[in-house]
Amino acid sequence: MTQRFIDASVFIYAYLKPKKAPTPELLRLKENAQSIVGRINEGEPVTTSLIHLSEIANILEARMPLKDSLNILTDLITVENLEILQPTVEQYQSAIEEAKAANVGVNDALAYSLMKEKKINEVYSFDLDFDKIREVTRLTS
Repeated sequence: MTQRFIDASVFIYAYLKPKKAPTPELLRLKENAQSIVGRINEGEPVTTSLIHLSEIANILEARMPLKDSLNILTDLITVENLEILQPTVEQYQSAIEEAKAANVGVNDALAYSLMKEKKINEVYSFDLDFDKIREVTRLTS
């Protein structure tokens, strides 16, 4: 099975409850995100970074009870088939420069850099910035 990177956006859509009545598009995104998370829970191998987990933590903690967000994060970091990379300061500095050049968010540029190192060319994400990177195929289901 092909190793894929998983972006924070997937977990955000999978776990957050909408504040108001969801649109059909939002419901579709949530269903797709939950399907991806389900496959990971069943053993599909994926890679992310500590930076992306921090991004998930920040958003979940702002939008749900702390206990719930901490339970989700505890579950995530204990998933055996989720490889969590720990980028260096130098890698993050390089990602900032790449983000400027590609006009994408710094964490997306970092994901791309880490993907190149691991020879990964597919990312689960709902973030359109990945569409700006020709070498990456963005998967949404």
